[in-house]
Amino acid sequence: MTYHFSTSERPPLPTGWRRIVAQLPIRLFRAGLGPLFGKRLLLLHHTGRLTGIRRQVVLEVVAHERDGDRRSWIIASDFGPASAWYQNLRHSPQTTVQCGNRRYAAVAYFLSPEDGSAIMARYAPEHPRLARRLCSFMGLEVDGSEAAYRQAGRRIPFVRLEATPERQLV
Repeated sequence: MTYHFSTSERPPLPTGWRRIVAQLPIRLFRAGLGPLFGKRLLLLHHTGRLTGIRRQVVLEVVAHERDGDRRSWIIASDFGPASAWYQNLRHSPQTTVQCGNRRYAAVAYFLSPEDGSAIMARYAPEHPRLARRLCSFMGLEVDGSEAAYRQAGRRIPFVRLEATPERQLV
C-alpha cells in the first residue's frame, strides 16, 4: 500500500498560537478530563522512531467498534503518511490508547486504500461537515457524493488500533 503525497500537497504543521491550541486537548487528557471528549477523540501514546522519546497526540476517532471483549478505533492521518505519529507507529506498532480516563495497550494496523475508501463512504454521511473539512484540509476536492468520498478515502492513510480488555492498563 502506498500513498502519494508530495511535500507541497501536505498541509503545513501548526505553529505559534495554533500549535498551542492544537496541544490543548493533550493537557486536558493529562488533567483527567478525557471524558469530556466522549468517543470522538483519543490520546495516542507513541514512541519516537529516531529519539525513543514517548510522545502523545490527540486524534479524532473516525470509527469505534466494540465486539464483546474486543475494542478498536480507526483514526486518520490528517497530515498524510509523513505525520510523526504515523511514522512512529509504522516503526513500532505496539502502543497505548487513552479513551476518556481508560488506557489500553493496542496494536496499530495500517489499512489499505480500499479499506480507506469504505471507511470514508460510511463516515461522510454521518459527519458531513467534518468529512468535508478533513478533505479540504488535505487538499482533496469532494462534491459531497459517495464516489468523491470513496476516492478521497483512498488517499487518506487510516490506522486501526486494536485492544482487548485483558490488555487494559491501570
